[in-house]
This record gives sequence, structure tokens and C-alpha cells, in this order.
Amino acid sequence: MAEPPERDPFPEFRLHSDAGATFVLESKGKWWHAGFHLTTAIVGPTILTLPYAFRGLGWGLGFLCLTVLGCVTFYSYYLMSKVLEHCEKAGRRHIRFRELAADVLGSGWMFYFVIFIQTAINTGVGIGAILLAGECLQIMYENLSPNGSLKLYEFIAMVTVVMIVLSQLPSFHSLRQINFASLLLCLGYTFLMVGACINAGLSKNAPPRDYSLEPSGSSRVFSAFTSISIIASIFGNGILPEIQATLAPPATGKMVKGLLMCYTVAFLTFYSAAVSGYWVFGNKSNSNILKSLMPDEGPSLAPTIVLGLAVVFVLLQLLAIGLVYSQVAYEIMEKQSADVKQGMFSKRNLIPRLILRSLYVIFCGFMAAMLPFFGDISGVVGAIGFIPLDFILPMLLYNMTYKPSRSTLTYWINLSIIIVFTGVGIMGSFSSIRKLVLDANKFKLFSSDVVD
Repeated sequence: MAEPPERDPFPEFRLHSDAGATFVLESKGKWWHAGFHLTTAIVGPTILTLPYAFRGLGWGLGFLCLTVLGCVTFYSYYLMSKVLEHCEKAGRRHIRFRELAADVLGSGWMFYFVIFIQTAINTGVGIGAILLAGECLQIMYENLSPNGSLKLYEFIAMVTVVMIVLSQLPSFHSLRQINFASLLLCLGYTFLMVGACINAGLSKNAPPRDYSLEPSGSSRVFSAFTSISIIASIFGNGILPEIQATLAPPATGKMVKGLLMCYTVAFLTFYSAAVSGYWVFGNKSNSNILKSLMPDEGPSLAPTIVLGLAVVFVLLQLLAIGLVYSQVAYEIMEKQSADVKQGMFSKRNLIPRLILRSLYVIFCGFMAAMLPFFGDISGVVGAIGFIPLDFILPMLLYNMTYKPSRSTLTYWINLSIIIVFTGVGIMGSFSSIRKLVLDANKFKLFSSDVVD
């Protein structure tokens, strides 16, 4: 006998729901599902850029920035979950970042500001995921067939086809098993990479180590802010309200458990990857440390089987990351194109979903093939996207919602974070775009090499 439907705790919300809310952001998940989603959104192959980020900061400042940004983002996400829970208890359950910001701040333009920033993040990460996945395929191909004729853009096209197929998974909640596998994959390739770096550092072919920074003062400053932007992008996600929306209501306390799961994995992976990679390669670290372990000249610095397995793990997790960061775009598409009164898999809704999602993935794939500089994309996305959404807005939303007294420590901590990271975001944007412009002279459209 079929079980009776559970009572909807938010009937007024459901009365005004739309296809984006009902189909893409369906609220059925447990706290560990949110942990899987968060871990996939935060702990990804951008870990492989941490030694590259350290080369613009050095040991001391690198450790400091990694620790501070980790603490600030955890605090930020905790505050945002509290704001979401407060609104939920008040009968205003928000499942979209843009609607939360517009409601709490009471400004219509904030709705479009968040849409713009989220679109920049989602598209940037989508492009980066496809680009790095294509590079992984290229690495495997060049090791198996050194004189092969296939180019990077051809591997990007292969990844794009796979992503088009996976993009048809209808909802965020339907990714829970994929994102659990993603969590295991990130642990797998991180520890394989750490082992490979230790092996390389102790071998007779170990590269000479140089930890010096840029000789010019101005270049050193720009490199530092670019590195901070990259680390910000590694800790950022920009979609926490949408992830919390996947939790079965009430969501009270569940998101904090998910955050603790995510940051436990982040602690294990971020520090080990940063230390081992920078220790071996110093200021010669590549934006993809796996490529540093497989230099163009000379023998590989780690066993081929270890590197091959790490590349496969990275490739598989990139597919999950591309799916997670596409969900906001898919939700917007579904809201505008689907009919909530008809089934999720009805012909009326299935055909537009197939067309729109395929076009979105094709666009990301085309941009990845045309503009292949992964490290620079990470810096720009971090400065323009993640810093406003993950370091500034949550503090502002908390102060506006809970209205802590100006005499309290919480108020001043939040205000200080807003001021400091507004400045960091401005400088990071300038330095990241500057590096992007400088690197534009180093590549050709549809190049077969990813520019550092």
C-alpha cells in the first residue's frame, strides 16, 4: 500500500512554486546529502592549483591565507545557514540565493546582482571543469601515444558530449550518489598526488627548489592578490542556499553537519596538496601540479600507474563538479521553460530541458576550447564571483537579519570581514584580469596547450 503523502510544512511556498523549484531544487535530501553536494562544490581539482597559488605568496603568507580564508568561509557559510533557518521559521523559506538577498536587503537590484554573479561563477566553473577534464584526457593520450595527432580542443569536445548526456539528470537531489562518489574521488587523487610529490622530492631526479617570489615589488603584489583570488575560488561555492534547498524541511541544524563533513575533507586535502606540491616545485609549480610531475623534458617524476590513476579520478570528479555548478543555470531555464502542472518527464518539459541544457553545455565547451588558461580563469572567478557571494554578502545578510548591537563582537567581526574582503576583491579582480590580459599574448585560439 502506498504511503500517504507527508504534510507540506510550507503550503504557502508551494502554492507559488514554479518548475525550477519543484523539479530542479526538490527538497528531499538528508544532511549527509548536503555534505556530499558541498564537498563536490568546494573540494575539487582546483586543489591541484594550490602549489601554484603558493608560488605567489611563499610559505608563510601561503599558510596564513589558506587558513584565514578557510576559517572565514566556514564562518560565512554558517552565518548564511542561520539566516536561511531564520527566514524559514518566519514562514519565508528561500531556496535561491538571489531571492534571499533581495528579501533581506529589501532591494530589487540585489536580485539581479546575485543572478549576474552566480552566472559568472557557474559559467566560469563550467568552462574550467570542461577545460581541465579535456586536459586530463590529453595527458593520458600523450602518454599512451606520444606522437598522436589529437589536439586539446578535440578532447574538450569529447568531454562536452559526456556532459550533455549527464546534464539531463533532472534535479540537484538526483546527484547525491554521484557527489558521494565525488567525495571519495577527491580523497583518492589528493593522496595519490601527495604520494607522487613526496616520491618526486626524494628521487634523484628531483627538480631544483626555489621558493623566491617575483623580483619586482609591483609584480609581487599583483601575484599575491591573484593567488589570494585563486584560494578564494577554491574555498568558494556561491550556491549554498540552493544546496540547503535540497534538504527536506525543516533544515534547522542540518546544514552545519554538512559543513563539518565538507571542511573535514577540505582540511585533509588542501593542506597536504599545498605543502607537498610547493615543497617539490616551488615557484616552478604548474597551475595543474600533475603536469609538473610529468615534465615535457626528462622522465616522469612519479610512477606512471599512480599518475594515470590520479588523472582518471580527477577526470571523473570534474564531471560531477560541472553538474553541481550547472544547477542554478538549469533551475533558471526550468523556471522559464517548464510547466509545473505537467510531469518532470512529460514530453512538454523533457524536450525544452534537452535543448536548453545541451546548448548551455555546448557554450561552456566552446569557450573552454577557445580560451585555454585554467589558472587565470580560477583567479578571475574567485575575485569577481566568490569573494562577493561567499565573503561579503553572508556577513551583511546576518547583520541585517539578526541586527546585532554595535557593541557586540559579532557586529564588528562581520563588518571587518566585509571591509577587508571588499578591498581584497577589488585588488584581486584587477590583478587577475591584468594577468589574463598578459597571458592573452601567449596563446592562440583553440590552442593545444593550457597557459599557466
